[in-house]
Amino acid sequence: MDTASTLAFFQNFYADTSLYVVPEPASAAVTPVPAEVPPPAAAEAPAATPVTAAVPVATAPAQPPAVPPMPSISAPHPAPLVVPVAAVAAIPPVPMPTATPVAPPAATAPVVPEVPATAPRQPGQATVAELPAAAPAPAGRVQPTPTQSPVAHIPFSTLGSNPNGLIVLVRLTPEEFRKLPRNVFLNNLLKAIRLIMEDVVLVNVEHPSYPVALCTLRQTMAARQFLAFGKNLLDVAVYTTQPYEPVLLFGDTAFLGAGEISMLEYDAGRKKQLWQAIQRMFMS
Repeated sequence: MDTASTLAFFQNFYADTSLYVVPEPASAAVTPVPAEVPPPAAAEAPAATPVTAAVPVATAPAQPPAVPPMPSISAPHPAPLVVPVAAVAAIPPVPMPTATPVAPPAATAPVVPEVPATAPRQPGQATVAELPAAAPAPAGRVQPTPTQSPVAHIPFSTLGSNPNGLIVLVRLTPEEFRKLPRNVFLNNLLKAIRLIMEDVVLVNVEHPSYPVALCTLRQTMAARQFLAFGKNLLDVAVYTTQPYEPVLLFGDTAFLGAGEISMLEYDAGRKKQLWQAIQRMFMS
């Protein structure tokens, strides 16, 4: 067997298909051999489905509730209602109420509030603010009155000639009392309430412990304002007043008690208390 025949044999054996037929020599007539039909193959098995591991599938998030669409702004308006003219003309007219003329109010004179009559302010007299009434005297204490007093005989001396001015009560020696009109602290205090030394009357109580009587002072002075520098200087104020607290005695007499002038001159705290009381008494 030659090389071509060997190649054709092996190709037919392995591939079951002939590529070509080896030609025979021309002298010998050879009937061509038809190619072998391969036997029918067995029914092809269905392709195996590849098995894959179960992979968890992520579920889609819950969709929010559907929101109804907003009405379109450009939506056409409903067609206007056409009312026949004849129907409008058939509506009877409604009578309008007539306004009743109102007569203008008669002109009345403006009401002027009645102001209680007060005595005119005298020159050199300070205006006293509204003050609370003095407390009643403690039980068992004899309270003097503006007309009677057990100390009506207590002597006193005065400096000044204004009977309607402010009365300043002190208890000093005769020498100190004569120097009092030149006291710087007292002059500054009077200037703060728009007064000067000529607008007041200085009263020196000459008894070392007893007060002077209001009824005795009223015999020569008509003042209603008292400023006392010391203790037990006026009989009607002994049991009913407190230092640096201005009050009204018997409804017409303003009284303010304070410490001695010699002590106030060098005590800033008591000066402040006195000034606040002066403001409540004369400037409120």
